Amino acid sequence: MVQYNFKKITVVPNGKDFIDIILSRTQRQTPTVVHKGYAISRLRQFYMRKVKFTQQNFYDKLSTIIDEFPRLDDIHPFYGDLLHVLYNKDHYKLALGQVNTARNLISKIAKDYVKLLKYGDSLYRCKCLKVAALGRMCTVIKRIGPSLAYLEQIRQHMARLPSIDPNTRTILICGYPNVGKSSFINKITRADVDVQPYAFTTKSLFVGHTDYKYLRYQVIDTPGILDRPFEDRNIIEMCSITALAHLRAAVLFFLDISGSCGYSIAQQAALFHSIKSLFMNKPLIIVCNKTDLLPLEGISEEDRNLVMEMKAEAMKTVIGQGGEAANDEGVLLTMSALTEEGVIAVKNAACERLLDQRVEMKMKSKKLNDCLNRFHVAMPKPRDQKERPPCIPQAVLEARAKQAAEKEKKKTERDLENENGGAGVYSASLKKNYILANDEWKEDILPEILDGHNVCDYIDPDILQRLEELEREEGLRQAEEADEDFEMDGQELTPEEQKALAEIRRKKSLLIQQHRIKKSTAESRPTVPRKFDKDREFTSERMGRQLSSLGLDPTMAINRARSRSLSRRGRKRERSLDRGDTDGDAMDMDTDTLNKKLRTRSRSLSMSRSRSRSRPPTEASPGEGFKDSAQKSKAIKIAKKAVKIRNKNARRGEADRVIPTLKPKHLYSGKRSTGKTQRR
Repeated sequence: MVQYNFKKITVVPNGKDFIDIILSRTQRQTPTVVHKGYAISRLRQFYMRKVKFTQQNFYDKLSTIIDEFPRLDDIHPFYGDLLHVLYNKDHYKLALGQVNTARNLISKIAKDYVKLLKYGDSLYRCKCLKVAALGRMCTVIKRIGPSLAYLEQIRQHMARLPSIDPNTRTILICGYPNVGKSSFINKITRADVDVQPYAFTTKSLFVGHTDYKYLRYQVIDTPGILDRPFEDRNIIEMCSITALAHLRAAVLFFLDISGSCGYSIAQQAALFHSIKSLFMNKPLIIVCNKTDLLPLEGISEEDRNLVMEMKAEAMKTVIGQGGEAANDEGVLLTMSALTEEGVIAVKNAACERLLDQRVEMKMKSKKLNDCLNRFHVAMPKPRDQKERPPCIPQAVLEARAKQAAEKEKKKTERDLENENGGAGVYSASLKKNYILANDEWKEDILPEILDGHNVCDYIDPDILQRLEELEREEGLRQAEEADEDFEMDGQELTPEEQKALAEIRRKKSLLIQQHRIKKSTAESRPTVPRKFDKDREFTSERMGRQLSSLGLDPTMAINRARSRSLSRRGRKRERSLDRGDTDGDAMDMDTDTLNKKLRTRSRSLSMSRSRSRSRPPTEASPGEGFKDSAQKSKAIKIAKKAVKIRNKNARRGEADRVIPTLKPKHLYSGKRSTGKTQRR
């Protein structure tokens, strides 16, 4: 499992962005409105809160940067040295130290200015102190701008580093440049390392993963190393040296015996002897690559002696692991990455050597002895000469026999086919697994078509049972229909019951007739437009005849119908006099006066019909809870007086804490509230 995930380090903003982030957060999350009318304690608290909030945000942000970047003394030595090679440990620590100093300075500035704000004597003084505090904090952040930019570059580079677990099973590939290391890792893993025919194509560590015996192995491809003094090696070579020095891994030292890489076997052997101190206590395998160009047997005698010397050095690692000196298998291997000859053998040998070493180390560790000390095997002493064989219960023997029978391999159709002549001779029976009442029926032949009908449409094993269910259901339904169709007739009733039944039926028919009359009255019947009444069936004369035949006077109804039709055309409708005005005195009045009175009367009547008369606000109506109009008018006055001050302050209610916009005095001098004007 990877212990260090550098991809999760938070982005480090530059100095300007850092200040913008903190100040905008302070503006958004602290109060922004203050007035000179506030008490001085409130003003101090307002500005102290802003200073403390800004300091806390700076502190949290800088603490996140310090905590998330790895401390070189606390992490694995491999990562510590790798970061030192890539970024210069001193510069890295200096940048983090400057961030830590800035954090402490900002805390001290905030503490000092909060003390001064406690004794601020005015709004202006408090505001100046707040501005000075925030300004000094921002100046501190601006000074560490180069360090923040450097840490951001390191973060971006660290996020691109491969995820290497220093404690898992690891295979390390090393050697001169262009000897076939990247081609090998591409063959045995799913890594996609760039392969080119020139030196130093690989400039950093690459990681791939492979499986052997159901275990996952980590394969690391290192950049090429040149044979030169330690001080002259560059960063690319130092990455390989760091991996060799700190990772517990099986080392594959690649040799190009063909010389196509541009370096002779003597140069490669010199490199091997210069870095062999890094191979101590690690399984070492010498891999002769590019045998497709030149086999191992085809090299010169001098080169063969150099290879044998390297093999002898590799044998020391075998002896160091507790192996035998005569066992030289898996120490010197040949392969060709181009033809893939020997690639899998090299991988298996490396994994096996590494696995043996890890098991041996665990067996030698104290942890195993601690576990063995907890076990005690008791051997009972015989108390007499009688022999007591072990007794196994019968139920256990039966269970074992049953398990053994279950473990017997069940013959498959393929096995049966091979036993009975193979494909083309043996025909598998599709009917042998049918579940039938009698096994003899399985092979019965059924006709598919009989008398022009499909037999399967008429075969149902449960047909008798279904038929009984259908008959039972049909009987139930017939009984329900007989109960529903029952209607009482008067043959088996007594005379009294017949009389009561006749009365009920008469009442029922009467109710039905009344309902039909209600539905078809003139009010509910739609008006027939004149364009559809072309035969003049619905006329006032016809209505008069019908009313006369019923013994009613049709005059008023006819006049009303005619007046409605005239008013719809636009003529004003004439109003009849009240019953009190129909006596003989009304005949002596002037006609014009009468018409004017009638017109005024009709207008007032029509208005009274259209709208009810308004009630004054002080009139007490039942249900409002007032004894009389005087009590209601008094309550209205008290309510107006109560809301006067609130309305003056432009507040919506008692809980409204709105602070209206303060205006200069000249804008509202002379403004009067709702009240008396005696001061004039």
